[in-house]
Amino acid sequence: MVQTINLNDIARFDFNLAIAFMAIWQERSVSRAADRLSLSQSAISAALARLREAAGDPLFVRTRGAMQPTPRAIEMAKSIEQGALLIRGAFASGQDFDPAAAVHHFSLGMSDDFQLAVGPAVSKRLLRDAPNVSVSFHQSNRHTVEKMLDTGELDLAVIARPPERSWLMAEQVSQSGYACLFDAQACGCDLPLSLDDYLALPHILISYSGREGIVDEKLRPLGRSRNIQTGLTQFAAVPSFLRGVAAVSTIPTHAAMTLARISGLQICPPPLDLGHYPVSLVWRREMQDDPAIAWMRGLVRDAVNENVSI
Repeated sequence: MVQTINLNDIARFDFNLAIAFMAIWQERSVSRAADRLSLSQSAISAALARLREAAGDPLFVRTRGAMQPTPRAIEMAKSIEQGALLIRGAFASGQDFDPAAAVHHFSLGMSDDFQLAVGPAVSKRLLRDAPNVSVSFHQSNRHTVEKMLDTGELDLAVIARPPERSWLMAEQVSQSGYACLFDAQACGCDLPLSLDDYLALPHILISYSGREGIVDEKLRPLGRSRNIQTGLTQFAAVPSFLRGVAAVSTIPTHAAMTLARISGLQICPPPLDLGHYPVSLVWRREMQDDPAIAWMRGLVRDAVNENVSI
């Protein structure tokens, strides 16, 4: 039996309260929820008071540094989130994204190693299939991507180890590892590099956060260390520091392959096991059913699979 909805009951309910609830749920803060919704803190506080009255429960209790949800709020959150997605899906259903006819702009986030390996394939596909669709690539990493997605600066991001947030969706599409990039003639070493030859060479480090990387983490238990002669923050600069120089750089395999192809440098596996890591797409949950974002996810997924898979 199909349940009949009482329209009078619905008309009396302010659906903006559901939006306020989800903002507080995701942010664990009244002030951050207000910023996210571009409302005043007093407006969100008033919405929370009405939510508490409607639910007959405090819903969120202030603790040190955060608003913690009560069991009742935890019970409500999944239903409210699913309901919001269903409503969005109802309005989005039947809408198609025609890349050949669309006039649209996408903002994609990825670190520059992915920009090197994946970006050109995305751009070429747009030129071929979507002549009036443009794209901008924004430098992002695991430390910045969450905020950039939250503010709407990004539509979609390619990232290793995406943040786990209830308001984000993530899909692992590939995995990558590490390779050594170097000028074989200048180095004069037998290939593949032995650990001793590898550690005898000066190293060019690409790092966003300091003077160490995964190589140093793996060497430490062996009681070994390397000589980091130069530190950089951009992968694209690496070939200029390696051509004609006896030095080596250990970087993600997809970046190493791309830079070797365009620079004439050589690559080989590192002489110690650095493992592999997942590569994922991540986007805002509210954009899950957006036809344009869904199309771009497919395009980027293909580009990653073609240029990052190991």
